[in-house]
This record gives sequence, structure tokens and C-alpha cells, in this order.
Amino acid sequence: MKKLLLTLIFVASLSVFSQEHFTGLNTSSRTGILTAGFNPAELTNMTNHFETNFFGSSFTISNNKVGFADLMSNQNLKDLVFTGRDAANMRFDFETYGPGFAMKWNKWAFGITTKVVAKMDIVDIDTKIGEAVTNSVSNLLTTSTTTIANNYNQRVSGTTWGELGFTIARKVYENDNNKFSGGVTFKLLFPGSYANLGADQFHGTITSTTTGQTYMSTTSAHVNIAYSGTLANDFSNFSDYAKSLYGSLNGFATDLGCNYQWKDKVNHATKNSKYTNKYKLNAGISLRNLGSMTFKDANNKSTDYNLTIPPATPANPGLNLNQFNNTSSLIDVENVLIQSGYLHKTVSNKDFKVKLPTMLTVYTDVKIISKLYVSAYAQKKVNPDNENDQVTSQNILTLTPRFNSGYFEIFSPWSSAEVSGITGGLGIRVGGFYLGSGSVVTAVLNDTKQADLFLGFRWGFL
Repeated sequence: MKKLLLTLIFVASLSVFSQEHFTGLNTSSRTGILTAGFNPAELTNMTNHFETNFFGSSFTISNNKVGFADLMSNQNLKDLVFTGRDAANMRFDFETYGPGFAMKWNKWAFGITTKVVAKMDIVDIDTKIGEAVTNSVSNLLTTSTTTIANNYNQRVSGTTWGELGFTIARKVYENDNNKFSGGVTFKLLFPGSYANLGADQFHGTITSTTTGQTYMSTTSAHVNIAYSGTLANDFSNFSDYAKSLYGSLNGFATDLGCNYQWKDKVNHATKNSKYTNKYKLNAGISLRNLGSMTFKDANNKSTDYNLTIPPATPANPGLNLNQFNNTSSLIDVENVLIQSGYLHKTVSNKDFKVKLPTMLTVYTDVKIISKLYVSAYAQKKVNPDNENDQVTSQNILTLTPRFNSGYFEIFSPWSSAEVSGITGGLGIRVGGFYLGSGSVVTAVLNDTKQADLFLGFRWGFL
């Protein structure tokens, strides 16, 4: 357990990733496969008649404790994460679009996409518990006893899966000034690996001794321990994420979207240019990731427990948290708790379902003057992150000014994210190549609790 938490803390210290995926680029008028990933109806606005996607990757990390300035200091990261009264939250996301193809035909547009996703999360971990488990004695534990009472579910989880998507979009109505479109994406899901440790309604006492031992007593909680695939064996081994990105077909999801354009009159000499922006306003709404996937593996298990530890006595001070120092898998954590005699099984399932991060997305891109645009993007999660069978997502609001000459585009996204707060970044697009970060500006000018990078290449023709 200690290794598991410290691995997530280490991930948060990497300064090459973070934020939501493809920030700022997702509302560009250079529409194609990537844009359809946010709203399938956008495929009817595809810049070219045909597009081939080669790759598009986005790495994502957010946290609410460690800032960029902290990474430059000599402070201990685990002391920074598990300090203060606010629960610790971190989100690590990796998303890569693989080979894909899209085409327009009359009023219709069709697309085939491939994608892999990996996520690792800390959700609402009480700082006192995290500090005790990692043996980081600080001001929170200077006294011999600390009492904890939480009425929410704390989670440490990891998930990997692959997707094969089929998009159909159609122009519903179009005249000289307006255009309405709708679209749907059907996704086949290939769950790879999963691990979850949840502690709901945790009430207990943590006692530290002068000998360096830490005990938990007078404790009650509802605990869920679930695992499948390689993440069951070693949660802290990053190579296991890469090994288990794709599994067998065992899930289905849907994206739904609609789009409106207030069309712009263009010069006759340029109206056929594939890069010409032909709208004054482009707006859309979509509901993404409606679905779930079932994890099945030889080592599959999802078990609900009641954790009950009696008050401490001289003969029995409680559960010794030092036992978790060398555990790196949920199987190890589960075995330690079962052997302690404090964990009591209530429900156990061999196979289990995990819900995708369903999100409501609303956006608009407005032409201010020639080649200058400003877009607003809002993302709202539908389900709470505290549920044990839920893949996490974030609420986010982004404002992006952009200069778009057609072939060349430069943009600066500014976001307010649920976990990490305000970030500002910079990105460029040259034809089908793009590179950007949603937090590089705030990392340089100020402090930020995010870091991110996205890049990719797609080729449109005809």
C-alpha cells in the first residue's frame, strides 16, 4: 500500500504531462477525427473529404497539493501531498488515438477510430490516513493519537482499456446561413486491467508511538477491493499498464452529439480552399461515454468487506500500519487485512462491471475578426468519482483565443479544472501536425498544479 501511494505521488512530480485531453485543439475549425471524439456531429464539418489519423497522444496529470514551484524545491513530495485539511486528489490520464479513417459523402460522414486509455487515480484520500500509511510523520501526527471521521468514499484505482469506434454523422438542415448536424459514435470496448481500493464511511483512530510504529484502532469502514489482469499483481509497475491496454471485447459505449453553424460568407476566390474557416459561430453539445465494460480474468475478483477494529488495549494496540510498507498490489493489501482478522467479507463477485466516465460537453467557437477566434468549452461529469465501479473524470471550463490562418494555427487555452484550479497553455497546428500544452504558460509565469503535453499528426486529402 505504501508503494502504491508513493507511485502515484511520483507520477504527480513529472512535469511533462497533465490537464484535460487536447485542450484548445478540440474546438479548432480544423475539424476531423480528433474533433469527432468530442462530438460525433462535427464529422460533417470535416475540413477534407477524407482524413487518415496516424497518431494523437495526450498525457494528463492533475493534483490539488503539489505545485510546479514545489517540484523545484527540496521538499519531500509525500509530505506535500499529505498535508493540510483538504483531502488529496490526483488524476493521471493517458490517451492515444491510433490509426483511423474518416470520409464525407453528400450529407453523410463516416469514421473508424482506435484508441487506448490508461488512468491512475487518488480520490479524496484523507491526508492523515495517507500520512500514516506512508510513515510520513509530520505536524498532523505530532500527538500520539489522531481521530478521523469521513462520510465519503476514498479510492485508489487504476484502469486500462481499448476502444474501436464507428461514427456516423449527417447534416440535418442547411441553407446559405445555417447548418445543423447530428452524429453518433458506437464504441466496442476492450477492458485490459483494473484495480480499486475503496474505503467508505471511514471512522477510526491512528496512534503513533515513539518506536516508529503506527496503529489503527476503534475503526469501522466499508471496504471494496477489486482487481483484474496485470494490475492485480503489481499496481506500482508502470510496465503493467502498457502490457494490459487491450483485452478481449467485453463492453459497449455510445457518444451522442449535435452541432450548429452560423455560416460565414467567403470570398469566391477562397471559398473552395480546404483550410478556409466558413463560419461566424460553431457550437455543439454532446453526451460522451454512455456505457460500461465487464472485466474478466483468471485472477478476477471484486469483494466488499466490513473493516472493524476494536479499541486499543495494552495487549492489542490495533492494526499495525507498518505491515503495508512493502505491499505493492491489492492482493497483498487484501491478504494483510484478512490475516489481521479485522476484515469481514460481505459480497464477492468473480466478474464485475465498471462504468465509463460519462461527460456532458458544451462548446462554442466565435469569429471575432478575420483569422481571430475565441472558443469556450465546458465539460461536466455525470457520475461521482467516489463510486467504486466508476472511472473518474473532471469538471472543466476552458476559454481559448486563437489565430487561425487556415494552414497555420496558434492558440492559448486557459482552464479552470476541478482538481487543480487555473492553468494556461499554448499550442500550435501546422496542417495536420499539432503540438501543445494546457499548462505551460502558468508553469513558467506562476505556480500550477498541472502539467501536460499533447501531440499528433493526421493527413487530410481531397
